[in-house]
Amino acid sequence: MAPATLRTWDRRYGLGPSARTAGSHRRYTPEDVARLLVMRRLTLEGVAPVDAARAALDAGVEELEEAAEQAASSAAGEAPDQDDDSEPEPAEDEAPRSGRAHLRALPGGGQGSATVSGHVPGGSASGRVSAVVDAALAYDQNACDDLLAIPAQGDPAVWWTEIAEPAWQRVAQRTVLAGPGAVPEVVLATAALRALRDFTEAFERAMVEGGAPPANHPSRMRKIVLIFAAPDEVVPLSAHALAAALTAKGATARIVTGPASTHRSLELVTMVRPAALVLATAQRRPDLDLIHAVHDGFAELPIIVSLRRDDAASELPLAATVQRVRSFTAMLHEALAVVT
Repeated sequence: MAPATLRTWDRRYGLGPSARTAGSHRRYTPEDVARLLVMRRLTLEGVAPVDAARAALDAGVEELEEAAEQAASSAAGEAPDQDDDSEPEPAEDEAPRSGRAHLRALPGGGQGSATVSGHVPGGSASGRVSAVVDAALAYDQNACDDLLAIPAQGDPAVWWTEIAEPAWQRVAQRTVLAGPGAVPEVVLATAALRALRDFTEAFERAMVEGGAPPANHPSRMRKIVLIFAAPDEVVPLSAHALAAALTAKGATARIVTGPASTHRSLELVTMVRPAALVLATAQRRPDLDLIHAVHDGFAELPIIVSLRRDDAASELPLAATVQRVRSFTAMLHEALAVVT
């Protein structure tokens, strides 16, 4: 595979190496390589890259071992594929090249469509995104609320990556002549936060009714993920989606809202003693003083930082406990790896 393809998959989908050296050299473990093989196989079979990446990140041990075995047998008896920079990688929204969708690792995958209908009611993901955008631009709060509601058996991570985030990005790109009090982003954010809150409350009720301890019980607070935004940043919707996705996986997460100076943030970490700290930010180059302060005071605490820009990542502490990710899926994957 071309190095450019590996860099793209790492940057765009979070499908990268587990470690890097001081010279920014990638260090892929056998599991990392197996996930790349799953990704590559699915894209060659016609699965959209964004779906193939999610399947690769969610693949279990058996599927990874199978991918490694198939690659070994292929290398022993077949000529290598012509995979270089001459063939552009499909865009995220490009339709699959064939009707098949082998998404065994995805909820609802297997036979049939690769859309998220069944997780987000109302048909295909692209159709739902368009409907949400139209409702937000029309300032129709009720319609937006209905369209973004997460079913009881839904997956907040799928909901975010396939519906809410694409809709948010499309609304943010629109220039609108609005009247007083009419802000499409506010309509969309209100509906998204309500959907996440309703889903989480219903999920927690079902857990307690099934015999699990309540959310604030000490047994559930021992492995809590603490989610911060960057200083002077309104908490992004991705932070709320991450907290709901962690809850749906049986983890406990709390979002730090309101003013939180570096000193106050250190006090919170000292009091809560989280299993991991996540910085979820929409800023291109956020202030990373918090990360340095927490790492200096709690060197063994796993810290996950969502940064899309490589030059911003160079300002992170160089330590095995500080992990930079580029996508929501990778952020969730790393947090779950710590607490589960």
